[in-house]
This record gives sequence, structure tokens and C-alpha cells, in this order.
Amino acid sequence: MLKQAKDNQKMINCHSLEEVRSHINNIDEQMVKLIASRGELVKQAARFKHDSDAVKAPTRVEEVIKKVKNSARLNGANEEVVESIYRAMIDGFIKVEMEEFSNKK
Repeated sequence: MLKQAKDNQKMINCHSLEEVRSHINNIDEQMVKLIASRGELVKQAARFKHDSDAVKAPTRVEEVIKKVKNSARLNGANEEVVESIYRAMIDGFIKVEMEEFSNKK
């Protein structure tokens, strides 16, 4: 049975732990695909940056964090969890982007 959540998202009312895990696995698969797409764009961004400070971009990092925390609030997600995930993801992508930046020299 589906319940309506914020912004017309559909929440699934599961009837077993196995069903819950199956839905979580599906969401995880979608998230990994999106992370891969984001990663490809991060690699492209390195081409447009002229120094390592531009790669690290602390102002941009904080803009992204502010944006995703607001999105979390609007969508009923835990802001602290979203912030933690994004900070870890951004840190990882900065490392990837630094490698791309170093390779372009």
C-alpha cells in the first residue's frame, strides 16, 4: 500500500523485512547510478579550473551543503544525515578532481 509523502512522493508500506530490504536495495542502485553520473561531471569540471584552490572551492562546497540541507528539509529527510553524506561525497570527489586536475598539467 502506498502513502503520500511531501511533494507527491510515494512512500511504500512494506509488509515484511525482506520487502523493506528489497526496496532499499533498489534505491541504493538508483543512488549509485546518480553518484556515477555526478562523478563524471566532477571529472569534467577539472578541465575548467586553473588551480587547486578552484578544485577545493570551499565557497562552492558550502553552497551545495546549504542547498541540499534545504532540499532535505523540504522533502522530509534528516538534514544532519544528508549533510554528512554530502560532505563525505564531496570530499571524495575533490580527491578525484584533484587527480584529474594534476593529470591535465
